[in-house]
Amino acid sequence: MSRQNYVFTSESVSEGHPDKVCDRISDAVLDAFLAEEPEARVACETFATTNRVVIGGEVGLSDQTKLKDYMGRIDEIARACIKDIGYEQDKFHHARCEITNLLHEQSAHIAIGVNAADNKDEGAGDQGIMFGYATNETPALMPAPIQYAHAILRRLAEARKSGAEPALGPDAKSQLSVVYKDGKPVGVSSLVLSTQHLDESLESGDIRAIVTPYIQDVLPEGWLSDATEWHVNPTGKFVIGGPDGDAGLTGRKIIVDTYGGAAPHGGGAFSGKDPTKVDRSAAYAARYLAKNIVAAGLADRATLQLSYAIGVSRPLSIYVDTHGTGTVPDDRIEAAVGQVMDLTPRGIREHLGLNRPIYQRTAAYGHFGRDPDADGGFSWERTDLTDALTGAV
Repeated sequence: MSRQNYVFTSESVSEGHPDKVCDRISDAVLDAFLAEEPEARVACETFATTNRVVIGGEVGLSDQTKLKDYMGRIDEIARACIKDIGYEQDKFHHARCEITNLLHEQSAHIAIGVNAADNKDEGAGDQGIMFGYATNETPALMPAPIQYAHAILRRLAEARKSGAEPALGPDAKSQLSVVYKDGKPVGVSSLVLSTQHLDESLESGDIRAIVTPYIQDVLPEGWLSDATEWHVNPTGKFVIGGPDGDAGLTGRKIIVDTYGGAAPHGGGAFSGKDPTKVDRSAAYAARYLAKNIVAAGLADRATLQLSYAIGVSRPLSIYVDTHGTGTVPDDRIEAAVGQVMDLTPRGIREHLGLNRPIYQRTAAYGHFGRDPDADGGFSWERTDLTDALTGAV
């Protein structure tokens, strides 16, 4: 029997966090190549520090001689990301920071394993394990702590960018400790928020006064009480933010990107990777299937694992755990999962429409728990497999 009464904590970081600046740039580069060639192979990594951004990685195109034609756009893409995030600091400014582009062509040996040929289907881009998770404790079928930690920072970013709160800066972190009773989230025992501010005269109390209405607007009614502990800018000041205050790197916020620690993680990061990389696409497929299992009423909570080998198209294993909440045995759901969706890299890409420039928007505030977009973004958040799953079970 799982615990029913406890406190669980998750954190989120804003789009201006140094690591998220790097995730954003890597995904923007990926989108640019996919917009030109949907089958492009991209593995883009970004590093950022004081007044400097370094971009590296591999790109595979149908005609590799065209790669140099795209190189001149990388600088512009990176600066556009930094500008949209809002960095105009003396030591990290979108117009003045130095951009170094070290992208090069994809290894031919990797391409042999991944690309389809006359006698083989497209193989997985690497070995690995990927997890998906869903729970009915929120409307988005996400764990409450990470879902609302994201929501707080998204709301503050909206207020900052609209001009409603010009004192706030781009860099921020949130953390929620959520109280569970009888297995359901009912309140917040403690809240931590650290947000960059552009006015050096502001103290912790001033920042709390600014952010409180937005936090109250986002959290469910009654979750904040007199017993809730607040820690807003607990160090007092937070003026120097972003890569000038702390170096950033693509792929360092994998728990923030997924389930806030409420579910397992296979270890692979998402940003900057095209959908032949199962680190990304199979994690999306696993979330899609787990969400549809819960949405179909087959379980209140579901964890799904997929595993792959480089160059091999079919998953090596499929594992489902409904944590004792399933309405049918877990092995029957496992069997159904393999029937209702082709889980080869190609099958995942085609089913979810992943060969599109839809990734830059995923770089901050979570890859999961978002509404599907009309252009195919967040397609893995659809719940259109419920009837097929129910029928297969």
